[in-house]
Amino acid sequence: MSKKAIVTGGAGFIGSHIVEQLVERGYDVHSVDTYVGGRYEDRFNPAATYHELDVRDTSFADICEGADVVFHTAALPRVPYSIEHPRETADANVMGTVAALTSAVQGKVRRFVYSSSGSSYGNQTVMPLVETMPAHPVNPYGAQKYAGEVFANLWSSVYPLETVSLRYFNVYGPRLDPNGPYALAIGRFLNARKNNTPITIYGDGTVTRDFTHVRDVARANILAAESEKVGKGETINIGAGRNVTINYLASLFGGEVVYEAPRIEAHDSLADNTKAKELLGWTSETSLEEGILELQQLHGLV
Repeated sequence: MSKKAIVTGGAGFIGSHIVEQLVERGYDVHSVDTYVGGRYEDRFNPAATYHELDVRDTSFADICEGADVVFHTAALPRVPYSIEHPRETADANVMGTVAALTSAVQGKVRRFVYSSSGSSYGNQTVMPLVETMPAHPVNPYGAQKYAGEVFANLWSSVYPLETVSLRYFNVYGPRLDPNGPYALAIGRFLNARKNNTPITIYGDGTVTRDFTHVRDVARANILAAESEKVGKGETINIGAGRNVTINYLASLFGGEVVYEAPRIEAHDSLADNTKAKELLGWTSETSLEEGILELQQLHGLV
């Protein structure tokens, strides 16, 4: 029989790619999603089973029964939204993770793979960012994702549940939502190109980010579920290991650029992915230039 895998937020941007790769590997895949981020036809896989449910619901434990692994991607994302709605996002991102961990224990799940964020690091004076650095989040979202790591690590020592946390760095790629006030920079730049309007950059454009393709992130999740070298609450960077300025990112799209007041966020970000290579056998396979060209082709821009 095929192994059962659960993806919370499985109809979301990252979760849908994890679902797709699990299906390709022959897993019995179950997605749990509230669809708070919307329903997009291209994020549903006909070979997966979908449950409309919040992980904070006690019935989530029933779905966990018989599962080998839970991939917890469900969250209320983005830094600006967390600043405007700290209580709502903390409830979803912190208590939601505690609830999901608890249900995984009740369902006797073997391993729990938690989707964390490079925003846990906050502002650091040294690059690249290494997992041994103390966390110093500078916004509610970063603090919430880091809190999830702490709980995941604790659960692996207190309860019979293997856990591993993956710190994502600026994930992008097919199925991202380019709309809405909290869309990723790449999504906003896509919309600007499609609408023939100027690209808006917050700050002076010298902020740097380590952009990581979503298919690489999904692959890292499956490696984290299957690796025999993890499961004791490890935290692992999942980043390409190359940072570029937002100005350079904008240049890949072309067109006019306008600048607005900076947001509250870390100035630089660059992942040291040595640990991912050693423990998961993972490296990034899609370059930023290749990934942006793919997105432009998908959106009919080239």
